[in-house]
Amino acid sequence: MRPDDANIVGNVHGGHILKMIEEAGCIISTRHCNTQNGDRSLALLVRVEKTEFLSPVFIGEVAHVTAEITYTSKHSMEVQVKVMAENILTGTKKLANKAALWYVPCSLQNVDKITEVPPIKYASAEEEEEGRKRYEGQKMERLETKLRIEAVASPSPNPEKHTVGFSQSSLIHLVGPSDCTIHDYVNGDSIIDKTRGPKSATVARKHITEQYWLDIAADMQ
Repeated sequence: MRPDDANIVGNVHGGHILKMIEEAGCIISTRHCNTQNGDRSLALLVRVEKTEFLSPVFIGEVAHVTAEITYTSKHSMEVQVKVMAENILTGTKKLANKAALWYVPCSLQNVDKITEVPPIKYASAEEEEEGRKRYEGQKMERLETKLRIEAVASPSPNPEKHTVGFSQSSLIHLVGPSDCTIHDYVNGDSIIDKTRGPKSATVARKHITEQYWLDIAADMQ
């Protein structure tokens, strides 16, 4: 990891770690889907099930990213990713991040066509059943999330302070070539790193700042 990967205190940006995770998942998923005959396809990130930042990665450490396909449905794949950070001066290693993501393969001839995923071989029937439960669970959660998003009202032009509406915010980002893959698709990590990450931080900071002044006002009474 280099200085331009990190913040001012030497920790590698979370967005940079997410970029490596997304790329690793895309590589193994695309490779897996193109082992069969038919349309050539590119695996696209459709869902980040979870990502856990367990330890910081520092400048000078080497990041080792390993990805594994742990479940396949007819049109999607679950990928588990681990990031290990190695200090090459001392030889010590630590688990820095764990993530679970879902990808779908889209035909390079027709981006609207989702191709079928070749099945994987499981070590046991129990492992396959556990994967199926995770698949069904994320489908249900995805539907519930969609309904919640649709129920969110548009921000009011003059919201009352200290309300949910006051903390709502929006961000516009012009997509450029550096945001895209060689096939002209926007990288999933670009969406997270350049829009969702900064905007989430802005909203949280706005809320915390307001709460800070509320606490001061309460203390002065």
